[in-house]
Amino acid sequence: MRALLNVILLALQLYTYLIVASAILSWLVAFNVVNTRNDVVRSIWNFLDAVTEPALRPIRNILPNLGGVDISPIILILLIIFIQNLIVDYLMPIAF
Repeated sequence: MRALLNVILLALQLYTYLIVASAILSWLVAFNVVNTRNDVVRSIWNFLDAVTEPALRPIRNILPNLGGVDISPIILILLIIFIQNLIVDYLMPIAF
């Protein structure tokens, strides 16, 4: 049971990294540092969008319009940290 919880914690941590990478890439595209016409950039952009958008879209639908500032990745990361803390504090001690 403990090994399964460790795998879940690792998956949540990797997903957090993907959210941060998606946010950084969106800033780089917005400020014209990288160009989405490049095949490598476009494939990374499509992968990160396909992985993170299903979790970010419901949060974006709930949040009010903040004038171009997207705080949905921050809220999702805080939610992931909350879930990780629940696992560590409440499920790990039970799993011995």
